[in-house]
Amino acid sequence: MKRVLPLDGAPAGAPAPPSLRESAAYIGQLGKPTVEQVLRQAHGSGRVAIQPRCGVGGHGEMTRLLTTLEAQAGPDVLSVTIDSHTRLLRFGQARRALLENPADLNGYPLVTHGWRRGRELNEAVSAPLEVRHGSPDARLLFEAAVASGITSFEGGGISYNLPYSKAVPLAESLAAWEAVDRRCGELADLGVIVDRELFGTLTAVLVPPSISLAVSVLEAVLAVRAGVRCVSIAYPQGGHLVQDVAALRAIPELAARYLGSDVLVPSVLHEFMGVFPRQRGHAEDLIFYGALVARLGGAWKVITKTYQEAAGIPETEANVEGLRLAERANSPLLGFVTVDEERVGAERERVLAEVDELVAPVLGRGGDLKAAIVEAFAEGRLDIPFSASRHARSEIIPGRDREGAIRYLSAGSLPFSRRTLRHNDELLDSHSRGPIGQMLQAVTADIYYFPDLFGEPRP
Repeated sequence: MKRVLPLDGAPAGAPAPPSLRESAAYIGQLGKPTVEQVLRQAHGSGRVAIQPRCGVGGHGEMTRLLTTLEAQAGPDVLSVTIDSHTRLLRFGQARRALLENPADLNGYPLVTHGWRRGRELNEAVSAPLEVRHGSPDARLLFEAAVASGITSFEGGGISYNLPYSKAVPLAESLAAWEAVDRRCGELADLGVIVDRELFGTLTAVLVPPSISLAVSVLEAVLAVRAGVRCVSIAYPQGGHLVQDVAALRAIPELAARYLGSDVLVPSVLHEFMGVFPRQRGHAEDLIFYGALVARLGGAWKVITKTYQEAAGIPETEANVEGLRLAERANSPLLGFVTVDEERVGAERERVLAEVDELVAPVLGRGGDLKAAIVEAFAEGRLDIPFSASRHARSEIIPGRDREGAIRYLSAGSLPFSRRTLRHNDELLDSHSRGPIGQMLQAVTADIYYFPDLFGEPRP
């Protein structure tokens, strides 16, 4: 297997994973639903499924974390968030950290622990598991996840490369993720549907909806062509109610337009991933607000936050409270809460038009879609803001309009029509346009969008 990234040692003591057929048989014998089945059931009953972020280095600690979250909050799906060393294939460093101080790891090193311990995690809880990570080459991690009986796997060749990595060529990460998606197709043929969740969150803060959704659509097309049968499209909460609801409601139409009817496409909301308020009450207001946005937008699942978000990695108790709070947005009493449908409809049409203008030229190029994506990023016809990668131009500069919706202060080389650019400019405050210094000042001011809204002092 060709490596996209250099290996720092091999996974120590981890037995080779079983065949896909054996892993599929194990999943069938687990006696628990897959993530795809849980999402179908929740959506069919009118609920938004609830999932936390969680991951620690030690095996015992990870087991206790999962069992405590399940016992005290009852999430629909549980996460196994992977450590940074494993994400970059630095298994030797992950092994050393496990031996010296597992608390130094910022997630669970599944490949180093091995799939047998992964099965222990799975068998300790009733809820199905999803692996969340951030790796441009996740092939070994995917094999360990499937052997562990894990039925949801996050990421993609664009979204798990350009926001995180500096020098990994886009062509290589797309090829690595195509291999993962082909394995999902093989599993589907064996009767196991793996949910492939796409990380539309990208760089997480101030991401224009059309950029998030365009990247996810292209990753989804690649995944479906490789055999994936369930592909979740995740969107990051931007903070503007109408725009966020509109973006979530655009996902089913984009799925019908670009993916066809043979694939399940759940929509997912990541609660706000920018700077959180420090006061617990304010943070909890934001958590509940995000869950309500997910409900109004028709999301199938929401990824929750905690009141300790501003302080660092949350404690288990805070994670439990965040899950409970998000679940309250599923209350039948809130079925009477509405949003301005006319404004949502207009914004949804804007989002759909922008996504089409970004995606259609890439898909219309013909030939190898992966090569077309690489070419589009090289030329700036696709781009993401604030990228860590030298393989994205990061020419686009986003900013908020007078109501707080995310627009383009500068669209860079994106192939938007004159009508789209003109309408975008009309929606922006006049003071937001102009020299680059003014643009950057507007972006910098947005970093503390919600703390400023609550009147909290900046750190």
